[in-house]
Amino acid sequence: MASSDGEVKVLGTWSSPFVMRARIALNLKSVHHEFLQERLWEGKSQLLLQSNPVHKKVPVLIHGHHTISESLIIVQYIDEVWSSAPSILPSQPLERATARFWAAYLDDKWFPSMRGIGMAEGEDARRAAIGQVEEGLVLLEEAFGECSKGRPFFGGDRIGYLDIAFGCFLGWLRVTEKMTGVMLLNETNTPRLLKWAHRFCSDDAVKDVMPETEKLAEFAKMIMGRVKGAAPGTGKS
Repeated sequence: MASSDGEVKVLGTWSSPFVMRARIALNLKSVHHEFLQERLWEGKSQLLLQSNPVHKKVPVLIHGHHTISESLIIVQYIDEVWSSAPSILPSQPLERATARFWAAYLDDKWFPSMRGIGMAEGEDARRAAIGQVEEGLVLLEEAFGECSKGRPFFGGDRIGYLDIAFGCFLGWLRVTEKMTGVMLLNETNTPRLLKWAHRFCSDDAVKDVMPETEKLAEFAKMIMGRVKGAAPGTGKS
């Protein structure tokens, strides 16, 4: 079993929701750590390439002489290693399975559809992309009711695994709302999620790592400009 001893560092970028997952989990466990900022638009550092030679992407958790990659795997590792603090994953097998199911849905379906709004060409494509995101939020509104059982968070009385998996995207959701003029979280369709989002972002473990909407919006404009300005067929950067 891994020891909780050793220096802890997170290799990532301030704008990445996936990096935020690791940082929130460490904050929840009150684990002191160093945040090593990558500037991926200038190229990947040697440390990143050495720490994650398979995927070559952030986040990477560096714990002593060990490196752990993939955001949700990192969250689970943090939960198991620093087990003396309140658990992040649900204690019951069915609740754990449900949380992991929705976390996979967020990564595989919902977040890609939200990113698709910014890349949509033409108003029809844009409306279709927004519709997909809204449909997903209605499903997540229902999931919140089932998972929270009337309590403040998906994880119950405190932030848990699914809160982290979903909450890390709230900064980008706000940017999407700002750019489209569409309130994706609203009192009509997602009243419980709207209140949950405020509670999540106000939590001490989250508020210092959640990017400011204006700063993130400017960053998004820069990235979209580079993507749309790239010549066709250039592939990956």
